[in-house]
Amino acid sequence: MSAVNAPALDLPPVQPTETMLQATNLNVYYGESHILRQVDLSVPVGQMVCLIGRNGVGKTTLLKTVLGLLRPRTGAIELAGQPITHLSPDRRARLGIGYVPQGREIIPRLSVKENLLLGLEARPSGRKGNETISDEIFELFPVLKTMLSRRGGDLSGGQQQQLAIARALMGQPRLLVLDEPTEGIQPSIILEIEAAVRRIIEVSKISVLLVEQHLHFVRQADFYYAMQKGGIVSSGSTRELSQSVIQQFLAV
Repeated sequence: MSAVNAPALDLPPVQPTETMLQATNLNVYYGESHILRQVDLSVPVGQMVCLIGRNGVGKTTLLKTVLGLLRPRTGAIELAGQPITHLSPDRRARLGIGYVPQGREIIPRLSVKENLLLGLEARPSGRKGNETISDEIFELFPVLKTMLSRRGGDLSGGQQQQLAIARALMGQPRLLVLDEPTEGIQPSIILEIEAAVRRIIEVSKISVLLVEQHLHFVRQADFYYAMQKGGIVSSGSTRELSQSVIQQFLAV
């Protein structure tokens, strides 16, 4: 993996490392049900890693463990070389993990502008009350600039997804976690979201961990991990993603 620069954000400095996220030997249980089994996963700085696999294999559980919503029984998680395994979700967010959940979860009765400003809560300094929405957000998602006063619930599915990603970016994350961002979205908007995510990485050097089933989006990632029965069973460069892996792990 080639060396890349850490993003210039108002956050604790990244330690000398090429890795933004490192998960090691994670074992996660729901009660006594063993869901994640000895999972190792690495996300390099400034690159996109895609997690693939059929429904129910543990992909969302792994994301929730990275976010701190679930605690592993064994294993460790580091963000830019800093141990975060025992930190709460809000502490992880302020250290630079942004999250766009499956289903988007924007607040429907708030305006687009109000939804965006909520993202400021994740910044290390919190929300001060006088911040504005940066032009970079509107360069990535121009449609949002024309809809600032519209209620979030009145947007189309694709527009809500763009809003959810933009809201996460307002927190100035170093790692952006996306859970199936193309689900239920029309193909033309999928291409716009793909392009926006690639531009986010190129311009800001943010790292991205993505769960996705849409093959075209999967190929935008630099690396993939394939999951089956709670474990990682295949990994590598997406350039080398074989047809057999596609047929086994993607719903195409």
